[in-house]
Amino acid sequence: MMKAVIAIDLGASSGRVMVGYLNNKKIELEEFHRFQNQQVMHGNESCWDLYSILEEIKVGINKVVATGVEITSLGIDTWGVDFVLLDKFGKHLGEFVSYRDARTQGVQEKLQEDNHLLRQDIYHTTGIQFLPFNTINQLKAINDQQPHWYSDIDTLLFIPDYLNYKLSGVKHCEYTNASTSQLLDCKEKVWNKALINACGAKMNWFLPPKFPNRIIGQYHLNDIQIPVCSVASHDTASAVAATPITNEKMAYLSSGTWSLLGVESYEPYTSELAYQYNLTNEGGVDGRYRVLKNIMGLWLLQRIKAENPSLTFQDITSLARQAKPFRYVLNPNDNDFLNPTSMTQAIKRWFRQRDLEAPETLSEVIRCIYDSLVLTYDKVLTELAEVTGKPISELRIVGGGNQDQFLNQLCADVCQIRVSTEPTEASALGNVINQFIASNIISSLEEGRQIIDASSNVKNFTARPIEGLEKIKFQFQQITK
Repeated sequence: MMKAVIAIDLGASSGRVMVGYLNNKKIELEEFHRFQNQQVMHGNESCWDLYSILEEIKVGINKVVATGVEITSLGIDTWGVDFVLLDKFGKHLGEFVSYRDARTQGVQEKLQEDNHLLRQDIYHTTGIQFLPFNTINQLKAINDQQPHWYSDIDTLLFIPDYLNYKLSGVKHCEYTNASTSQLLDCKEKVWNKALINACGAKMNWFLPPKFPNRIIGQYHLNDIQIPVCSVASHDTASAVAATPITNEKMAYLSSGTWSLLGVESYEPYTSELAYQYNLTNEGGVDGRYRVLKNIMGLWLLQRIKAENPSLTFQDITSLARQAKPFRYVLNPNDNDFLNPTSMTQAIKRWFRQRDLEAPETLSEVIRCIYDSLVLTYDKVLTELAEVTGKPISELRIVGGGNQDQFLNQLCADVCQIRVSTEPTEASALGNVINQFIASNIISSLEEGRQIIDASSNVKNFTARPIEGLEKIKFQFQQITK
């Protein structure tokens, strides 16, 4: 008998309401509603339009219900770190400020100075990569601003938990998204009081984090009730849940606006070496860890495309092929590329500030992004193998970026590794199988992954030789030190 769930998959630029069908051990997705997710300026703050997102979600659910398909449950996955603050009546306080807002500039250093904290101590407790927009820094920025509503704060909900609350009326804290905050003890999986105090927050704002794949409430639509499932609500946690990881020598790359490159583990890695490499230990399904590195990813190409609206993604790869490979490389994770007015100018400026020859043509800029990304992937794979003590012989690329065949082959060539791809809709599929696990329709994550693999059109890429590759890698290491 066919089973169906609604997967609401929210990314940094768009959202989709999809239905996942399970029939004869095969899984299919059908998109019912797609909408833009654009940041809006409120005053001088860059914000999410969560009211609009919530209305779009309801429009999508209505479209699904109108077809008469019987729905088992619904679930939401989104990006990490961002949150909503509520007063005791459940009303939100302040704006829905985005992680790309400038309010956290320089806050990490101030947090450490004000509390006499060492970076190493924060890392060994949380296992989380240092990023300027981590929740800990956002809360410190709010505490330092002391807005007029600050004393009214009662509860903190991460974005997917807030949207679930608006649908079901139930406040809940899901573990995988909470783990991105840099406020959670990564080994004990509980809130760390010292770090919460350090950023000026209060322990009673935080609900206890709960593992995903559980029904938490009901969404009422006229006389219909749809169970609301708390899935692995960090989109990367859902994407990794959908990645057919078949052995411990396989790494994954969730390729989209961000590139999340890592391995799955039952233990966190918080050694001195892991700290030096700034690896992160985010939460996964069944208490697993996603030991990974956040890399700026296709955001750089997306911004180039936005500056050149007539370009298709096919045009972009064609332009990349025209330029000389590895002539220009940079650090794609530099904060200069987080949210510049012009990505093209930011890239050229990056080179000039270092007295390096800069790419001039659009073709050279695009090729620079591709080469820099894959060299970063190679560097991170080397770091992961060193920290875990386990060799990596295969990479599975999932997410929207796996449709870029040029990038997939370049990745195989530079990393000198076997690459396989699919599923493309990894976050949505992970969301779907997590709901089926919660409803006991699928017995385990492993069974879900086998179903996804069997339902995917897997492509394989074999490494080809690149002349002077070791020299290219050495030069990249020097530039990105």
